[in-house]
Amino acid sequence: MRKALLRIIDFFYPPFSRWLSLHTFRYLASGGTTASSAIVSYYIAYNWILHQKNIYVEFPFLPKMITAHVAALVISTACTFLVGFVLNKYLIFTESNLKGRIQIFRYAVVFLLNFMINYGMIKYLVEGLHFYPSISQAIITVVLSLMSYFLQKYFTFRVKKV
Repeated sequence: MRKALLRIIDFFYPPFSRWLSLHTFRYLASGGTTASSAIVSYYIAYNWILHQKNIYVEFPFLPKMITAHVAALVISTACTFLVGFVLNKYLIFTESNLKGRIQIFRYAVVFLLNFMINYGMIKYLVEGLHFYPSISQAIITVVLSLMSYFLQKYFTFRVKKV
C-alpha cells in the first residue's frame, strides 16, 4: 500500500523537481491530503452537521455556549488527527528511529499546539475581523502547515543520532 501511494505521489513530482526535494514534495502531498480532509470535514461539520448554529451544553468546566465555528473546529480536528499521523509516520518520515509511542506523543503535542493556535486565529478572524469561517479556516491551514513541517521534521519524527 505504501509503495503504491508513493508511486502515485512521485508521478506528479517531475514538474516540481526544480524547486522541491522529493521528501518535501511528498510531505506537501501528504499534508495537502490531511489539510484537504480538515477543510472538507470543517465545512461538513459547520454547514451540514451543526447547520451554522451554536451548541448549548450543560457540562461542568465548559462554556454554556460553544459557537458553531469552534465546534466545527473540534469535530474537524478529531477527524484529521489519526489521518495526519499515519500519513506522516508511514509515508514521509520513515527514517525516524524513535519509538512509535514517542512519535505519537510528540505528534499529539504538536497537534495540540496547532489546535490552540488554530483556535485563537479562528476566533480572531471570524469574531474580530468578521471573515467567513470556512475561508478563515483555509487561510489558517496554510499558515499552520508551514509551521508543522519543521516541527514534524525536527521534533516529532527526527532521526535520533546513534
